[in-house]
Amino acid sequence: MAVHFISTKLLNFEDIETITRKKFTLELSEEAREKIVRCRTYLDKKMANSDEPVYGINTGFGALHDVTIPKDDLSQLQENLVMSHACGMGDEVPREIVKLMLLLKVHALSYGHSGVQLETVQRLIDFFNNDVQPVVYQLGSLGASGDLAPLAHMSLPLIGKGEVYYRGEKMPARRMIQLMGWEPITLQSKEGLALLNGTQFMGAYGIWLCLRIFRLSRLADIIAALSLDAFDGRIEPFHDLIQQIRHHRGQIKTASRIRQILEGSELINRKKEHVQDPYSFRCIPQVHGASKDSIDYVAYVFRMEINAVTDNPTIFPDEDLIISAGNFHGQPLALALDNLCIAMAELGSISERRTYQLLDGKRNLPHFLVANPGLNSGFMIPQYTAASIVNQNKQLCTPASVDTIESSQGQEDHVSMGANAATKAYRVLENLERILAIELFNAAQALEFRRPAKTSPYLEKLVADYRKQVKFIKNDKVMYEDLNATVRFLRMLDFEIPGEDVSKYVL
Repeated sequence: MAVHFISTKLLNFEDIETITRKKFTLELSEEAREKIVRCRTYLDKKMANSDEPVYGINTGFGALHDVTIPKDDLSQLQENLVMSHACGMGDEVPREIVKLMLLLKVHALSYGHSGVQLETVQRLIDFFNNDVQPVVYQLGSLGASGDLAPLAHMSLPLIGKGEVYYRGEKMPARRMIQLMGWEPITLQSKEGLALLNGTQFMGAYGIWLCLRIFRLSRLADIIAALSLDAFDGRIEPFHDLIQQIRHHRGQIKTASRIRQILEGSELINRKKEHVQDPYSFRCIPQVHGASKDSIDYVAYVFRMEINAVTDNPTIFPDEDLIISAGNFHGQPLALALDNLCIAMAELGSISERRTYQLLDGKRNLPHFLVANPGLNSGFMIPQYTAASIVNQNKQLCTPASVDTIESSQGQEDHVSMGANAATKAYRVLENLERILAIELFNAAQALEFRRPAKTSPYLEKLVADYRKQVKFIKNDKVMYEDLNATVRFLRMLDFEIPGEDVSKYVL
């Protein structure tokens, strides 16, 4: 089995997808081991030779920061922190995101600024390598003093508490530890804070979302191109000169991609009777492009965050400093995630409008895309479904980051609410995938009414592959099965856009 060595080398999207998809195991590099041990040794010596209060190491937490804790109780202090903060509620976090949380936490601790024991980091690696996934709940983090509640649930199994998924079974963590032949970790000073202070809940959601939206953004362009051709749309709005005089990179990229996808299409090149197309077709470069530019910003934020140290206090052995500050505050992530919600929702909103236009009986397409409308309702109700999902996305786009609720008796008086931004962005992305599936369902049907004329070779192959899963519909039938099959088709589709020789991690 392939191994990924945890080191101070920057993680990127390619690394993370390779590690998770190919089921790499993790191992600490020698450099990372040395940094972790050195920091822990420094902290132990520092605390042994000083009675000065250091936040969270020999004091209480939050509003209790002025309460000094005796040296004999420092281990119990950290265990109490993990137990008391495990107050998550609601639905469980998807297990693939929990696994990302483990990876990101190990990577952050490997920089040697957190003061953890080597065996604590190793146990987190053991969880990852043995598919031990702590049960974590979606509700509870304010995204400010770290993702406290979710990371507490992630950390409970280290001390033999909480629940995990192991060997396909949900079980008490203590039972898993017994099955593995381990002993619970005895947390030392600072370790509870190192585990709980951090942005790995928001970070894991953000990375998962980025990896998915890179793909869905491309699919949105491909499906839009198919709808444009099936609608008998015009190619002129995609001319490069139009894009270059506005300068936005996402717009330029989108128009270029649509031109490449439609290269060789008989339909797009034939003479048109109409002078203009509706905005949902004519303004694809501007709308899709704006979302691309927002997604690029979000990807930048998360590239920075997953390679950051975000617990508190932060230890600098070389400088002989322990600094209490605020790297755990999730505001950069909260703003990015809210922005991502809007960018994704807009891709869905304009997609639904194209679906609507295809059904409207225009340009020699039959009403509701069936040959005998009236007796058949045809594709009437899939558009209703898309409209319903678009409406839900609009509600989910209310930003979480504009809110703050004081906590910890006023010590934590401004919070990011980034965790809620993360969980609702997850729902928006899943909804976008469904909306795009409905557009493909309609566009492929509409294309058949243009026969014998053909679209581009690229899109003809796409539709031929799609027809192996979802057939042309002549008369009314139960459609939800076809809609779900279309979602599965999009998830499995292995596509390369003609003329593009770029990483799939670049929009």
